[in-house]
Amino acid sequence: MSLRKNNLRAESNEVDTGPLNDILFILLMFFLMISTLANPNVIKLNVPQSKSDTRQKQSVVVSVDKNKQFFIGTKLIAGDSLESALRRYINDGDSIKPAVVINADSVTHWGEIVKVMKVARRLGASTSATVSGAD
Repeated sequence: MSLRKNNLRAESNEVDTGPLNDILFILLMFFLMISTLANPNVIKLNVPQSKSDTRQKQSVVVSVDKNKQFFIGTKLIAGDSLESALRRYINDGDSIKPAVVINADSVTHWGEIVKVMKVARRLGASTSATVSGAD
């Protein structure tokens, strides 16, 4: 009888998990490969291409007060040297021209504003003018 008891103990109720590890490894590799091939989060976009240079220079501010004095930024400029002073900011060889913004007092004669516009256009810059109210 003692032999039979030993035989019963030799039989175990445990499941061998050795092949289970192999199956899980194969499934993991399969899902990793499939997930890299089919990526639903990728959106193909056609990004617009530019044929010209899109850089923009800063604008040059020219102010005209009621005493017919011209200012480039905050620097006082004589009326007859306006073109040479603007030429320093607007280079002839540059392909990108800055915009000239003209700020004028409301009592300034329009001829002075037109004079600044003509000089700026002659140098190849675009212009825009604003008139501020009287003090």
